[in-house]
Parts: sequence; structure tokens; C-alpha cells
Amino acid sequence: MRLEKFLACTVLALSAGPAASAVMVIGSSSARLCYEAARSTTSAARSALESCNRAFEEDALSEHDAVATFVNRGILYMRRGALDTAIADFDSAIARDPKEPEAYLNKGAALIRMPGSARAAIPLFTAALEHNTRKPALAYFGRGIAHEEIGDVKAAYYDYKSASAADPGWQQPLTELARFTVRGN
Repeated sequence: MRLEKFLACTVLALSAGPAASAVMVIGSSSARLCYEAARSTTSAARSALESCNRAFEEDALSEHDAVATFVNRGILYMRRGALDTAIADFDSAIARDPKEPEAYLNKGAALIRMPGSARAAIPLFTAALEHNTRKPALAYFGRGIAHEEIGDVKAAYYDYKSASAADPGWQQPLTELARFTVRGN
């Protein structure tokens, strides 16, 4: 199934970084601990979520740090499989800052994991790209999977191609592209 491939490939793609796109928080606060947990490729422990929750309760968060903490906590919920809760956090981040690309990227990633939600994920991946996500290859790749899920094979091909161009070292888009046969007009 394509969505399992997306989830597995995001980890493969980013051996030098996180599977999801966390939003940086500076300092030594609970919000920073939440960011570090979201940035990790494996963390979804209860203590990581507690750091995020503590940030909202105890830290005097700037608007940027609040938006970042919603995104980062959403990533942790997504890793735990709590997709509805993750999406609510991404929506909170978007409501506070409609230009935060990582909120759109991660919401798209959460939606693509939900059966029947591929079509709804496409505009989110597009918004992440329009707002200059730090992980454009993931946005193109996720959008490619979503396009393929809804039967738009041509758009999927071009998104996989764009994912490969955005991160030439990532093998998975090339693997997906190898499945396609391109014919003239």
C-alpha cells in the first residue's frame, strides 16, 4: 500500500534528519525539549509529550514557539498513531500562523495515513511547498502518493520526479519513478 511506503520512506529519506519536519525552538525550555523529541526519528515517548504539554502550561511561549510546539507535539502524536489529535495540533498551528509550512506538511502526512483522505492531503502538501517547507522532497513525495491513490498517475509521476530533484540523494523517489513507463504524446 502506498501510504505505508510513504511512512517507511520518510525515515529512509532522512537518515541525516527527522522523518517529519519539526519547527525549531531556541533555549532550554520545555518547548525546546518538545522540539528535540519531534526532531528525533524515533521518539514518541510519553515523557516527550509531557514536555510539549508542560511548555503550554508553564512556559511563557512566544507566538512562534507556540506554533512550533503545536507542530512538534502533533508530530509526536502522529508517531503514536493518534492521528485525530495530531491533526488538531496541526490545525491549531495553522490557525495561529497560516504561513507555517511544516504544519501543512505534517497534516498532509497524517491525512495520507487515514483511508480515504488522499484527496484532502494534496492541497496541504501544495501549501507546504508554497510556503517553502524545509522538506520539499517529502511534500512532493507525499503528494505523489496521494495523486497515485486517487488515480492521477501523471501527476504522481511528476511529483516523484520533483521529489527526486529536490533531494537527489534520496533513493525512494527513483524507485517509484522506475515503475513508470513514459510514452510520447
